[in-house]
Amino acid sequence: MDNLRRRVEHFLEQKNFATEALGALEARTGVEKRYLAAGAVTLLSLYLLFGYGASLLCNLIGFVYPAYASIKAIESPNKEDDTVWLTYWVVYALFGLAEFFSDLLLFWFPFYYAGKCAFLLFCMTPGPWNGALLLYQRLVRPLFLKHHAAVDSAMSHLSGRVLDAAAGITRDVLRALARGRALVTPAVVTEVPIALEGDSPPSLSPPQKGK
Repeated sequence: MDNLRRRVEHFLEQKNFATEALGALEARTGVEKRYLAAGAVTLLSLYLLFGYGASLLCNLIGFVYPAYASIKAIESPNKEDDTVWLTYWVVYALFGLAEFFSDLLLFWFPFYYAGKCAFLLFCMTPGPWNGALLLYQRLVRPLFLKHHAAVDSAMSHLSGRVLDAAAGITRDVLRALARGRALVTPAVVTEVPIALEGDSPPSLSPPQKGK
Protein backbone atom coordinates (compact mmCIF):
# COMPACT_ATOMS: atom_id res chain seq x y z
CA MET A 1 0.00 0.00 0.00
CA ASP A 2 2.82 2.39 0.84
CA ASN A 3 4.51 1.55 -2.46
CA LEU A 4 1.33 2.43 -4.36
CA ARG A 5 0.95 5.67 -2.43
CA ARG A 6 4.55 6.64 -3.25
CA ARG A 7 3.97 5.93 -6.91
CA VAL A 8 0.85 8.09 -6.94
CA GLU A 9 2.67 10.95 -5.21
CA HIS A 10 5.59 10.62 -7.63
CA PHE A 11 3.17 10.75 -10.54
CA LEU A 12 1.49 13.88 -9.16
CA GLU A 13 4.87 15.58 -8.87
CA GLN A 14 5.64 15.08 -12.56
CA LYS A 15 4.71 17.63 -15.20
CA ASN A 16 2.10 16.44 -17.68
CA PHE A 17 -1.40 17.25 -18.85
CA ALA A 18 -3.16 15.58 -15.91
CA THR A 19 -0.98 17.05 -13.19
CA GLU A 20 -1.19 20.52 -14.73
CA ALA A 21 -4.99 20.31 -14.71
CA LEU A 22 -4.96 19.10 -11.11
CA GLY A 23 -2.58 21.91 -10.16
CA ALA A 24 -4.93 24.49 -11.67
CA LEU A 25 -7.86 23.01 -9.74
CA GLU A 26 -5.79 22.96 -6.56
CA ALA A 27 -4.98 26.66 -6.97
CA ARG A 28 -8.66 27.54 -7.43
CA THR A 29 -10.23 25.29 -4.80
CA GLY A 30 -7.48 24.96 -2.24
CA VAL A 31 -7.89 21.17 -2.18
CA GLU A 32 -4.74 19.09 -2.47
CA LYS A 33 -4.00 17.37 -5.74
CA ARG A 34 -4.07 13.89 -4.29
CA TYR A 35 -7.63 14.34 -3.05
CA LEU A 36 -8.70 15.81 -6.37
CA ALA A 37 -7.10 12.88 -8.18
CA ALA A 38 -8.83 10.39 -5.87
CA GLY A 39 -12.18 12.07 -6.47
CA ALA A 40 -11.67 12.13 -10.25
CA VAL A 41 -10.75 8.44 -10.28
CA THR A 42 -13.81 7.60 -8.17
CA LEU A 43 -16.19 9.54 -10.42
CA LEU A 44 -14.64 8.02 -13.52
CA SER A 45 -14.98 4.51 -12.09
CA LEU A 46 -18.63 5.05 -11.16
CA TYR A 47 -19.43 6.40 -14.61
CA LEU A 48 -17.69 3.49 -16.31
CA LEU A 49 -19.71 1.11 -14.13
CA PHE A 50 -23.15 2.71 -14.38
CA GLY A 51 -23.00 5.56 -16.91
CA TYR A 52 -24.25 5.66 -20.48
CA GLY A 53 -21.63 5.55 -23.22
CA ALA A 54 -18.94 3.90 -21.10
CA SER A 55 -17.46 2.26 -24.18
CA LEU A 56 -17.03 5.62 -25.96
CA LEU A 57 -15.50 7.24 -22.88
CA CYS A 58 -13.08 4.35 -22.42
CA ASN A 59 -11.97 4.51 -26.05
CA LEU A 60 -11.53 8.29 -25.84
CA ILE A 61 -9.34 7.93 -22.76
CA GLY A 62 -7.20 5.31 -24.49
CA PHE A 63 -6.86 7.30 -27.73
CA VAL A 64 -7.20 11.08 -27.35
CA TYR A 65 -4.47 11.85 -24.82
CA PRO A 66 -1.97 9.32 -26.29
CA ALA A 67 -2.56 10.81 -29.74
CA TYR A 68 -1.95 14.32 -28.38
CA ALA A 69 1.17 13.18 -26.52
CA SER A 70 2.41 11.38 -29.64
CA ILE A 71 2.12 14.55 -31.72
CA LYS A 72 4.08 16.45 -29.07
CA ALA A 73 6.70 13.69 -29.10
CA ILE A 74 7.05 13.93 -32.87
CA GLU A 75 7.52 17.69 -32.71
CA SER A 76 10.03 17.56 -29.85
CA PRO A 77 13.78 17.03 -30.52
CA ASN A 78 13.93 14.33 -27.83
CA LYS A 79 13.62 10.78 -29.20
CA GLU A 80 12.97 8.97 -25.93
CA ASP A 81 9.33 10.05 -25.81
CA ASP A 82 8.94 8.81 -29.41
CA THR A 83 9.96 5.33 -28.26
CA VAL A 84 7.57 5.48 -25.30
CA TRP A 85 4.53 6.31 -27.39
CA LEU A 86 5.46 3.99 -30.25
CA THR A 87 5.57 1.22 -27.66
CA TYR A 88 2.16 2.28 -26.37
CA TRP A 89 0.61 2.12 -29.85
CA VAL A 90 2.07 -1.35 -30.46
CA VAL A 91 0.52 -2.63 -27.24
CA TYR A 92 -2.72 -0.74 -27.97
CA ALA A 93 -2.98 -2.38 -31.41
CA LEU A 94 -2.36 -5.86 -29.99
CA PHE A 95 -4.92 -5.23 -27.25
CA GLY A 96 -7.46 -4.08 -29.83
CA LEU A 97 -6.84 -7.23 -31.88
CA ALA A 98 -7.34 -9.43 -28.83
CA GLU A 99 -10.42 -7.45 -27.81
CA PHE A 100 -12.00 -8.01 -31.22
CA PHE A 101 -12.27 -11.73 -30.47
CA SER A 102 -13.16 -11.44 -26.77
CA ASP A 103 -15.39 -8.37 -26.73
CA LEU A 104 -18.58 -10.32 -27.45
CA LEU A 105 -18.15 -12.21 -24.17
CA LEU A 106 -16.28 -9.84 -21.89
CA PHE A 107 -18.46 -6.75 -22.29
CA TRP A 108 -21.26 -8.53 -20.40
CA PHE A 109 -19.21 -8.33 -17.20
CA PRO A 110 -20.12 -5.26 -15.10
CA PHE A 111 -16.49 -4.23 -14.49
CA TYR A 112 -15.33 -4.71 -18.07
CA TYR A 113 -15.02 -1.07 -19.15
CA ALA A 114 -13.59 -0.02 -15.79
CA GLY A 115 -10.94 -2.73 -16.10
CA LYS A 116 -10.24 -1.80 -19.70
CA CYS A 117 -9.84 1.86 -18.80
CA ALA A 118 -7.54 0.95 -15.89
CA PHE A 119 -5.44 -1.19 -18.23
CA LEU A 120 -5.09 1.64 -20.78
CA LEU A 121 -4.17 4.12 -18.05
CA PHE A 122 -1.62 1.62 -16.79
CA CYS A 123 -0.13 1.40 -20.30
CA MET A 124 0.27 5.18 -20.57
CA THR A 125 1.54 5.76 -17.03
CA PRO A 126 4.87 7.64 -17.16
CA GLY A 127 7.91 6.37 -15.36
CA PRO A 128 9.70 3.03 -15.02
CA TRP A 129 6.44 1.20 -14.25
CA ASN A 130 4.90 2.16 -17.60
CA GLY A 131 2.59 -0.72 -18.53
CA ALA A 132 3.25 -0.56 -22.26
CA LEU A 133 7.02 -0.81 -21.74
CA LEU A 134 6.62 -3.69 -19.28
CA LEU A 135 4.37 -5.64 -21.65
CA TYR A 136 6.63 -4.92 -24.59
CA GLN A 137 9.77 -6.07 -22.80
CA ARG A 138 8.22 -9.20 -21.29
CA LEU A 139 5.80 -10.31 -24.02
CA VAL A 140 6.02 -8.54 -27.38
CA ARG A 141 9.79 -8.28 -27.78
CA PRO A 142 10.57 -11.97 -27.05
CA LEU A 143 7.92 -13.07 -29.54
CA PHE A 144 9.23 -10.61 -32.13
CA LEU A 145 12.84 -11.75 -31.77
CA LYS A 146 11.78 -15.37 -32.05
CA HIS A 147 9.58 -15.11 -35.13
CA HIS A 148 10.54 -11.92 -36.99
CA ALA A 149 12.77 -13.73 -39.52
CA ALA A 150 9.96 -16.07 -40.56
CA VAL A 151 7.49 -13.18 -40.70
CA ASP A 152 9.86 -11.08 -42.85
CA SER A 153 10.37 -14.00 -45.25
CA ALA A 154 6.64 -14.63 -45.55
CA MET A 155 5.92 -10.94 -46.09
CA SER A 156 8.64 -10.69 -48.76
CA HIS A 157 7.26 -13.72 -50.58
CA LEU A 158 3.71 -12.42 -50.33
CA SER A 159 4.64 -8.95 -51.56
CA GLY A 160 6.43 -10.49 -54.57
CA ARG A 161 3.35 -12.51 -55.48
CA VAL A 162 1.12 -9.47 -55.07
CA LEU A 163 3.34 -7.39 -57.36
CA ASP A 164 3.37 -10.16 -59.98
CA ALA A 165 -0.41 -10.45 -59.83
CA ALA A 166 -0.84 -6.68 -60.10
CA ALA A 167 1.49 -6.56 -63.13
CA GLY A 168 -0.46 -9.38 -64.81
CA ILE A 169 -3.81 -7.67 -64.19
CA THR A 170 -2.47 -4.37 -65.51
CA ARG A 171 -1.14 -6.07 -68.65
CA ASP A 172 -4.48 -7.82 -69.30
CA VAL A 173 -6.42 -4.58 -68.82
CA LEU A 174 -4.18 -2.71 -71.26
CA ARG A 175 -4.58 -5.46 -73.85
CA ALA A 176 -8.36 -5.43 -73.43
CA LEU A 177 -8.44 -1.65 -73.86
CA ALA A 178 -6.27 -1.88 -76.98
CA ARG A 179 -8.58 -4.52 -78.54
CA GLY A 180 -11.68 -2.48 -77.70
CA ARG A 181 -10.18 0.63 -79.25
CA ALA A 182 -9.31 -1.25 -82.42
CA LEU A 183 -12.91 -2.50 -82.74
CA VAL A 184 -14.56 0.90 -82.35
CA THR A 185 -12.14 2.86 -84.56
CA PRO A 186 -13.98 3.69 -87.88
CA ALA A 187 -12.41 2.74 -91.21
CA VAL A 188 -10.89 5.53 -93.28
CA VAL A 189 -13.15 6.35 -96.28
CA THR A 190 -11.65 8.01 -99.35
CA GLU A 191 -14.02 10.67 -100.66
CA VAL A 192 -14.03 12.16 -104.19
CA PRO A 193 -13.47 15.91 -103.94
CA ILE A 194 -16.55 17.90 -104.95
CA ALA A 195 -16.05 20.13 -107.98
CA LEU A 196 -16.45 23.82 -107.44
CA GLU A 197 -19.14 25.78 -109.20
CA GLY A 198 -18.01 26.91 -112.65
CA ASP A 199 -15.51 24.16 -113.13
CA SER A 200 -16.19 21.71 -115.90
CA PRO A 201 -16.61 18.13 -114.77
CA PRO A 202 -13.90 15.82 -115.80
CA SER A 203 -14.56 13.96 -119.02
CA LEU A 204 -15.24 10.28 -118.54
CA SER A 205 -14.95 9.36 -122.25
CA PRO A 206 -11.61 8.16 -123.52
CA PRO A 207 -9.66 10.58 -125.70
CA GLN A 208 -10.23 10.17 -129.46
CA LYS A 209 -7.42 9.83 -131.92
CA GLY A 210 -7.09 12.39 -134.65
CA LYS A 211 -8.20 11.45 -138.16
